[in-house]
Amino acid sequence: MIPMLDRINELSRQAKENGLTEMEKMEQARLRREYLQVFRGSVNDILLNATIYDPNGDDVTPDKLKARQEEIAKDKE
Repeated sequence: MIPMLDRINELSRQAKENGLTEMEKMEQARLRREYLQVFRGSVNDILLNATIYDPNGDDVTPDKLKARQEEIAKDKE
């Protein structure tokens, strides 16, 4: 993923300095979409492995999240 970010940053710098060709603009848009998909997937993975506790130590994980976590656990079996 690092090469993707390097290229996104490179295109961003180039856009500020000299502008981009149409092909470079399309590449930049594609790379940004791909990066956002990877980022959102990472956030989802983190949330699906989370348990939420209140200050009293009680599990207050939303039922919707618990249900999704159980679905994933069954799929892995």
